[in-house]
Amino acid sequence: MQLTHRRTRRTLPTFLLSLALFGVLAAQAGAHAHVSPPTVQKGESQMFTLAVPTEEDGVTTNQVVLTVPPGFSIDSFEAEPGWKRSVQATGSGEEAVIQKVTWTGGKVPTGEDAVFRFLGQPAKTGTYAFSVQQTTSDGKVVDWSGPESSETPSPTIAAVGSIGGGGGSSSTLAVIALIVAALALALGLLGMARGGGRSLT
Repeated sequence: MQLTHRRTRRTLPTFLLSLALFGVLAAQAGAHAHVSPPTVQKGESQMFTLAVPTEEDGVTTNQVVLTVPPGFSIDSFEAEPGWKRSVQATGSGEEAVIQKVTWTGGKVPTGEDAVFRFLGQPAKTGTYAFSVQQTTSDGKVVDWSGPESSETPSPTIAAVGSIGGGGGSSSTLAVIALIVAALALALGLLGMARGGGRSLT
């Protein structure tokens, strides 16, 4: 019984972390442009997914521009059928640093997400905020670059030193993630309660 108890204590932080991250994704997916996974380890290559929702009725998303935050590097992209991709970078060859990515030509209808995948990594610990501009078929632009409390927040990820380390660090990370999930869920519910689509400029 004592062995079972210890095993439960070890797996509980991992379960809480998974539940928290699921809560963050669920809250984000319902209302905002987002980049996932929301929490990663610094210096480790990871496949990221950018999802941008088409919220206004009767239009399609036909262009998405992603501005990459300093300290975050993109190594490669996954091909997205129906989209043409262009990049803006400094340097060349292996020294190139991608600053902006533009996808054009898609036709993502109301209620669906434009989804793009890329291999990247954050250099240091901290929060990385991406800026996303979404253009719809009627020429309107949604600028996803505001603070978390706004109706058009920037997609963000958190880079940590390690994931799933010792018991104490895992517990701390799980508690932090659970708090973040609760805040994200509250913001998501608040956004849905306001109803309607986003303000487009």
